[in-house]
Amino acid sequence: MHIPPFANKNKPIVDINDARVPLNYFNIVKLKKDQSFEYKVSGYETCIVPATGTVNVEIEGLNYNQIGNRVVDVWDGEPEGVYVPTSTKSSFVCKTEKAEVFIAGAKYDKTLEPFTVKSNELDVVQYGSDDTKTHRKIKHILGANQHEKVGRLLCNELYTVGQGGWSGFPPHKHDTDRLPDETRHDETYNYRFRDNQGFGFQLFQKEDGKIGEACHIINGSTVVIDKGYHPCVVAPGYEMYYFTILGGLSQRSLVQYFQPEHAYQVETIPGIKDMIAKYK
Repeated sequence: MHIPPFANKNKPIVDINDARVPLNYFNIVKLKKDQSFEYKVSGYETCIVPATGTVNVEIEGLNYNQIGNRVVDVWDGEPEGVYVPTSTKSSFVCKTEKAEVFIAGAKYDKTLEPFTVKSNELDVVQYGSDDTKTHRKIKHILGANQHEKVGRLLCNELYTVGQGGWSGFPPHKHDTDRLPDETRHDETYNYRFRDNQGFGFQLFQKEDGKIGEACHIINGSTVVIDKGYHPCVVAPGYEMYYFTILGGLSQRSLVQYFQPEHAYQVETIPGIKDMIAKYK
């Protein structure tokens, strides 16, 4: 489902127990200098990731300062994040002229320990090629490197490399727990384009053998994925980014099921197996 950009006034875009993606939580918080935001999400672990700006974070008396270094947009530097344990009160204060902050969450019933992920601790993978029209880079904030420290949440930023091209390809899904072939992971995206007037299309094909649906995505679009195959594409002349939240039902590691008629391209797209291995 596509959620067009709107002024959410610092209230969740995807709230707890959402009917479509109950394993996810997503909020965008916009602050000016010295403004603060406090929250606590019962039953969900979360991660604070500034899209732009710098914030100081406090989690029940623990302080994590100078999180975030980007000024202009999400292409202006590397992401950073702070993991907030389940049902734990947290707050952050804007230390720059302004800040836009993503809060990603996944349902999890245990309370772990908070920690930071600085820009030099990211797990980065680049795969695909210009020839296959699948060239992209993924910056894992909560990925395989944090596997022992997080319950169910996976969180990353995905960038197309160059203008135009496909992402989420070959078509895959992860809507059913049936190991070893697939896991149930709800997923939420927030899209950005460079330049701002850029656009793309998100495909939803919920059943094999049936025609899917496509929606027009623009700068600021949010997409929630509850079922089926979901590749996307950016128009020529523009670069695409999407902030990605994955929440697992029974485990954190993601097992993707590739659509059988296109699965052969797992063998032909350079580096894709390395990409798959990072979602642990």
